[in-house]
Amino acid sequence: MSQEKHYPPHDRPHSDVEAIKRRSNYLRGSLTDTLEDRITGSIPEDDNRLMKFHGSYMQDDRDLRNERNKQKLEPAYQFMLRVRAAGGVVTPEQWLMMDRVAQKYANGTIRLTTRQSFQLHGVLKWNMKNTIREVNESMLSTLAACGDVNRNVMCNPNPYQSDVHGEVYEWSRKISDHLDPRTRAYHEIWLDGEKVIDSRELEGEQEPIYGPVYLPRKFKIAIAVPPSNDVDVFSQDLGFIAIVEDGKLKGFNVSVGGGMGMSHGDPKTYPQVAQVIGFCTPEQVIEVAEKTVMIQRDYGDRAVRKHARFKYTIDDRGIDWFIGELTERLGWQLQDARPFHFDSNGDRYGWVKGSNGKWHYNLFIQNGRVKDEDGYLLMTGLREIAKIHGGDFRLTANQNLIIANVSTQKKKKIETLISEYGLTDGAHYSALKRNSMACVSLPTCGLAMAESERYLPSLLDKIEPMLEEAGLRDDDIVIRMTGCPNGCARPMLAEIAFIGKAPGKYNMYLGGGFAGQRLNKLYKENIGEAEILDSLKPIISRYAKERHEGEHFGDFTIRAGYVKEVRCGQEFHA
Repeated sequence: MSQEKHYPPHDRPHSDVEAIKRRSNYLRGSLTDTLEDRITGSIPEDDNRLMKFHGSYMQDDRDLRNERNKQKLEPAYQFMLRVRAAGGVVTPEQWLMMDRVAQKYANGTIRLTTRQSFQLHGVLKWNMKNTIREVNESMLSTLAACGDVNRNVMCNPNPYQSDVHGEVYEWSRKISDHLDPRTRAYHEIWLDGEKVIDSRELEGEQEPIYGPVYLPRKFKIAIAVPPSNDVDVFSQDLGFIAIVEDGKLKGFNVSVGGGMGMSHGDPKTYPQVAQVIGFCTPEQVIEVAEKTVMIQRDYGDRAVRKHARFKYTIDDRGIDWFIGELTERLGWQLQDARPFHFDSNGDRYGWVKGSNGKWHYNLFIQNGRVKDEDGYLLMTGLREIAKIHGGDFRLTANQNLIIANVSTQKKKKIETLISEYGLTDGAHYSALKRNSMACVSLPTCGLAMAESERYLPSLLDKIEPMLEEAGLRDDDIVIRMTGCPNGCARPMLAEIAFIGKAPGKYNMYLGGGFAGQRLNKLYKENIGEAEILDSLKPIISRYAKERHEGEHFGDFTIRAGYVKEVRCGQEFHA
């Protein structure tokens, strides 16, 4: 079918990563032997590529590189381990497990990600197997948390619409399970499953959705429930927008072709916002997801990884081509898209009572880092809450945490612990800080060009007085920072964004949509803190004085002429 179409799959020589995947025997490679090698804390590059599929990246502490080099020691190799939780929902027992393995095997902290997953940092090679085993014993997994497969399926937490959330969450879990890799390698390597030795057995091992070389690049899916777009559904390769009528879930609008990553100085790479192409019923959503992933499997660029994301597959061939291909594979057509409206992509903080009569408390967790500090025992406080909590925890797409489904009887006990440990909904912070996100960046991310998580809080401390002076302390403005242009904190959708260019230097972007519906635009390039602050002050002042009623900051920067509106990714660099 697909070979006979006017637009054939890319037939150029494949990248070296494709060769690694093809000869890996469904993600096995030589990982078993590599993990047993005690001579070095590192692993070979081929195995590192495969390790991503199992949920981990090899890193080293870049703060220690120079000193270790002087001492003629190898870099301080360690592993980031990502733990998937479809829709971001975990039990108190699973939270306690993450706390335990963070203390036992990692650096003593937990990182809540922008995909509603957990990250552990600082895991040593010889501790990887025990860590992954304990994660799996709690019914969570690291499989497909990274790599060229579908990643964690995101889901709007919507604690104040608990009935609808329950349905939507179940669909996110079913999609995630359906798109999981089927290889037995994960259980062999990490969980002491029975090893496949006979080559004929390996030949019979099939990946019915992915095939032997999986996808050309990562694939991301999210489900949003209007009016909240907290999952940034338009940044996803595939998005489902819940259509709720009279309190009932009728189905989902389908959006395709979003993605954040790009490369500095390469105009052929760009972020993109997804396009809404139609509507499907809840029962059709898994088939739509499967066929969409398979189209990307067959047509994505396997020659140039920078050009391998689904957004480029669609942009190269056109949205009408994709709709036609999807319809042919489904054997039926999507219905016309139904009306919807987003009004924000942030979180609601503090206590909220859900439609099921249960209570939910949304904690502000700056940049998603759960740890104890002097005067703020966040990790200990959450541990004590988990010990008595009878509901669940929900990781938000904004790196915050909801203590969810709290009964009225337990609410007082949890309120006492919140007060005892000084846990906060961020009410004493500015609205800007509560709407901020940053990626991990230095010292562990090998792609980082500048600081992010460690720097954004201090930068916000210097921007906040400008907001106070302008009377904007409680006005919501979305601000995000990343250490490189890969877009892990989805900065290209923020009203104000800083993307690392070099140590202490950032590209500054303005004009993103408050509800995550529009890309921003480069305003100033390669600037440091002084120029950042000098640039922002007059814009903030003008916004306070000249904005229209209800006008958001990103909209104002376009109307005032600071940047041009970006309607699609191809205009991002123009």
